[in-house]
Amino acid sequence: METSFQEFAAIEAVAHHHPWPRRLVEAEMWLDLAARLAAGEGTFLALWGDVGAVHLAFLDAGATAVPAVASLACRDGTFPSVAALLACAIRPERAIRDLFGLTPIGMPDERYWLDHGRWPEGRPFHPPEPAEASAAVVPPYRFLASTGPGLHQIPVGPVHAGIIEPGHFRFTCNGETVVRLEARLGYVHKGLDRLMAGATIERAAKLAARTSGDSTVAYSFAFARAVEAALSVEAPPRSQWLRALMAEIERLANHLGDIGGICNDAAFSLMLAHCSSLREQVLRTAETAFGHRLMMDAICPGGVTVDVKKDGMAAVRGLLKVVRAQFAELVELYDNTASLADRTVATGRLSAALARDFAAGGFVGRASGRSFDARRDLPYAPYDRLHFEVPVLTEGDVNARIWIRIREVGESLDLIEQILAGMPSGPIAVDLLGHIMGVSEGLAVVEGFRGDILAWVRLAADGTVERAYLRDPSWAHWPLLEAVIEGNIVADFPLCNKSFNCSYSGHDL
Repeated sequence: METSFQEFAAIEAVAHHHPWPRRLVEAEMWLDLAARLAAGEGTFLALWGDVGAVHLAFLDAGATAVPAVASLACRDGTFPSVAALLACAIRPERAIRDLFGLTPIGMPDERYWLDHGRWPEGRPFHPPEPAEASAAVVPPYRFLASTGPGLHQIPVGPVHAGIIEPGHFRFTCNGETVVRLEARLGYVHKGLDRLMAGATIERAAKLAARTSGDSTVAYSFAFARAVEAALSVEAPPRSQWLRALMAEIERLANHLGDIGGICNDAAFSLMLAHCSSLREQVLRTAETAFGHRLMMDAICPGGVTVDVKKDGMAAVRGLLKVVRAQFAELVELYDNTASLADRTVATGRLSAALARDFAAGGFVGRASGRSFDARRDLPYAPYDRLHFEVPVLTEGDVNARIWIRIREVGESLDLIEQILAGMPSGPIAVDLLGHIMGVSEGLAVVEGFRGDILAWVRLAADGTVERAYLRDPSWAHWPLLEAVIEGNIVADFPLCNKSFNCSYSGHDL
């Protein structure tokens, strides 16, 4: 008997979708695929809306699993709920309903998610109906109830004391012990989906680069690869290696910042001071090499916009020496500080089962036994020619998430050395204009510092972006943060929160 995945693979793929297949399915197949994913026979990647349709991206359970997309036409404005079977799809479904006006039948949570009732236009992708109000009538948000003796609530945010993005956290506690945490997000919704629709490739690339500022390289990388896949274009070899160099510098800067930040939340500010100093040196090196501290807009569809500047290679080599020497001492300091271990070990444990069910990526998933890295498992240039290890631990606590970062810093340093040694010469970009031939679609998955970033794009016949979707790893990580804090004390929330370091902006789109 054929499995659902085999039956799905037998359906004729959409001809203009690259490099992985997209297939049109009916409701029965749609639900069967969701059931298979819920049973652990594959991996959920993303769920997003379109005008009159929904798309489900996943990996099947095969030994050579590659991404695939199932698309379902919503002929009556509805579709069978995936979230009824897969908890990780609950918030994406709520976002689809808010943005496209498509109703998931059987959805377990009918509350609005991104729409807080303040948009000038409700359901921005939904065709307007006669006499329809311009803005949706959004009822007051109902947080989930917890009952029992001695419970009290602590509301935090959405405005916080630090210079961070807004998000509201509702704690239900028994004394100092957290019984339930529920987050409400969407405060930094920028309307990227709508802004990209109809934009030129160049304009859309700039929007993608601003999805989440700390991952600007990774988002640019993913979007560029999706556009190149749609047009069947390969970026020049030198640009591919420059992209990887930027990506590893970005990963290095973020991991250093996170390690210091977590330790600071455990009242060990010395680590924050030293890690911040190293991070600053990484950012200054990025500016020396590529002209921008965050390397924003340095990657574009077709290649890169800037080559390494004069003295840039020497600056990167000098940075490697500094980080290797100083970071080794900081790792020893962290490892030998008992007060840090008291706060981080066994705090905020994420089970391997939850990490698997939500397809947790990056340091969150790898600290809980999920060994997935797009650079290795869905290899793309130049990582298919580089040597690196993907560190994995099983403890799933704050300490494990720190150690994954520590080991990934070492791997990034090694990768940067390999990239510098193997950097080819030649052009850094290719012109895309001659490759635009009719409607085309592309899908890409790139490993950012938080985990795998998915980018999907449909180009119109004139080369403008008809539809684009960008999925941040934080869609999976935010619900998991709520899970790991339960049973911990309120004072451990900053540690757990920083150890996840979810993106508000990347999630809120």
